[in-house]
Formats: sequence, C-alpha cells, structure tokens
Amino acid sequence: MILQNRKMRVTGLILSIIFLLICIGLSIVLGYTDTSIKTAINAFQSFDGSNEHLVIQNVRLPRALIGAVVGACLGIAGAMMQALTKNPLASPDILGVNAGAGFFIVVAIMIFSVNSLQAFTWIAFVGAALTVVAVYLLGSIGKEGLTPIKMTLAGAAIAAFFSSLTQGLLVLDETALDQVLYWLAGSVQGRKLEVLYGVLPYIAVAIIVSFILAGKINILNMGEDVARSLGQRTVAVKLTAGILIAILAGGAVAIAGPISFVGIIIPHIVRAFVGHDYRWIFPYSAVAGGILLLIADIAARYVIMPEEIPVGVMTAFIGTPFFIYLARKGAKA
Repeated sequence: MILQNRKMRVTGLILSIIFLLICIGLSIVLGYTDTSIKTAINAFQSFDGSNEHLVIQNVRLPRALIGAVVGACLGIAGAMMQALTKNPLASPDILGVNAGAGFFIVVAIMIFSVNSLQAFTWIAFVGAALTVVAVYLLGSIGKEGLTPIKMTLAGAAIAAFFSSLTQGLLVLDETALDQVLYWLAGSVQGRKLEVLYGVLPYIAVAIIVSFILAGKINILNMGEDVARSLGQRTVAVKLTAGILIAILAGGAVAIAGPISFVGIIIPHIVRAFVGHDYRWIFPYSAVAGGILLLIADIAARYVIMPEEIPVGVMTAFIGTPFFIYLARKGAKA
C-alpha cells in the first residue's frame, strides 16, 4: 500500500482528479479532425460555426463527459460488487447486467420497432435494473438467504440465459442485428448529452449514497456475524448496495452499451494504492474508472484511423491480460 495516511490519500485523490480533467481535455482535442487546445478554447469563447468548432462542441465534449461518467459508474459498481460477492473477478457482467440490458434492447427493436437512442437508454436502464433484482431474488432463495456464492452463481445463470435469448432473437431478425450490434459492442461515440441528462440525476444520487454507505461496507467485509454483533442490518446494507449497483451499472450500460473489464480492473488498481477501506476505494474508483475509459476511448480513435473501434473492444483488449493474471493468481492461491 503506497498511500498510508489520510494526507497522502487526499493528495493522491486531488492529483487523480486533475489527471482526469487533463484526460477530458485530451479527449476534446484529439481525434481524426485536427484541432488544438487553442481551437477548443475558441470553440467555447468565440464560436464561429466552423467544422472544427462544431466537432468540439457537438461531438467531442459530449463524448468526453459521457466517457468520464460511464467510467466512474463502472468503477464504483465493480468495487461494490467485489465487496458484496467477495469475488475478485466480479463486475457488472457477473450479475448479468449487460446481458439483461441487451436482451431488453433487442426485444424493443424486434417487437415494438423502437429505433431511438434515447429510448434505448431508458429501456436498457430498466432492463439492467430488473436483472439485478432477479439476481438478488434468486440468490436469496434458501435457508441461508443471500450469500456471495449464491449471488455470483445466480448472476452467471441469468447472464447465460439472457445472452442465449438475445443471440437467438438476433439470428431471426437481421434488421435488429444491424441496429443493435454497435451498441452491444459498447461505445461512447455519437452519444449526445441529452442521453446523459436523462439518467444523470439517478447516477449522481447513487454515487453520493455509495460514498455514504462505504463505512457500512467496511463493517460487512469483516464478516456477517461481526457486522450483526455491531448492530448492522446486513440485509438492508446488501439490498441498498444492490440498488446502487443496478443504478450505476444499469445507467452506464444504458448510456454506452455493455463495456467490459473496467469494473474488474479499477478496484484492484485502487486497492493497491489505498488498501481495503471503501471510504477511499469508492472515490478513487470513480476517478480512475473515468481516466481508464477516456484513455481507452482516445486510443480507440487511432488504432485503425480514419475509422474508429468501439471503446468496449479497446477495454477488452486492455482488460483481458489483467483478467488472465487475476484468474491465475486466484488459482494459485
């Protein structure tokens, strides 16, 4: 653990926020259309309607802000899921959030002929939330109630179920496949700020409540018996955490599609710096998640320029070696 006291952790968090702002600035400036910092400043101070100014205001600024918010949501959701399940490989994928949201999108396209990105946002948000509820209900069946292993298995089962249904439906309808394929890959390209505004109030509240709940998560991680002996209502804490995961992960999937590995990578990196205190893990995960997603999105613009690859593909490219390392480390342990 590098940051061993409060002063160092506060300093580190401030520096991380500054770096996040730098990444947002780079995301606004860098890309196929050649722009500079001066051009970006002029686009907001003295907009002239030029192509460069339009790209900065209407494309890159929304993309940068959405990337930062989605990364923050995935970072916190991943950290909270790993705390609840005590599974170092837990992420929004493990609870089937991505699969559930994707299934609801495909159903909306095929049955109700929905083709609006804003409609996709709310449908995916509802689908992700309902999926988390289903996982909690399945994981709570039995005498022992909700346990980490049961919740993990329930999430894996739900994910497999929805993924199979989605693939089956897409095989039957090529039109739906064309419409939803890019969204299923995970991308912040082409998203408008209006899409973010729709779910931002819920996400903001969920982030704040997550920070408040962090102390109770610390106690819960000491063991349920210890937590109960200290007067904690463990079921209420788990239920609240589940709702927060649904909002954060569901909101991220609703805005940008299913982006993998951010929720797995970030909590491990953060714990290496601040230890196992979730009062620090959650804020650091929010900032680091935004940084990782923005860096991945910037890199995705240059891999096959002038074309771009979805940021979900880039995070998978970055995260797969890390995932293999964690899996091998767990197997040895």
